[in-house]
Amino acid sequence: MRSSLLRSILPKPLTDLVLKILSTASNVVFTEPYFKWALIEADPDDNKFADLAISANANYLVTHDKHFRVLDSIPFPTVKVVDLPAFKAILFPEKE
Repeated sequence: MRSSLLRSILPKPLTDLVLKILSTASNVVFTEPYFKWALIEADPDDNKFADLAISANANYLVTHDKHFRVLDSIPFPTVKVVDLPAFKAILFPEKE
């Protein structure tokens, strides 16, 4: 994530803190997509996120953006797209 983008919405001290946490968290994986799949035709700018999810072998791509729904109909590569409430339910299933 570019710090200039974060600084446009957050003060510099908070931006620095967020970037430090992200860069040192044990559950963060830094990866670079080496192939551009171009799976999202309706909004090509969204492809960078799909490509990254694929290259990182992510379990889920969390978004409310409707353009990503096309990924549900593509057999390969598989990308599981969920919205935030569904992701929260996956992380914190209700105890019965």
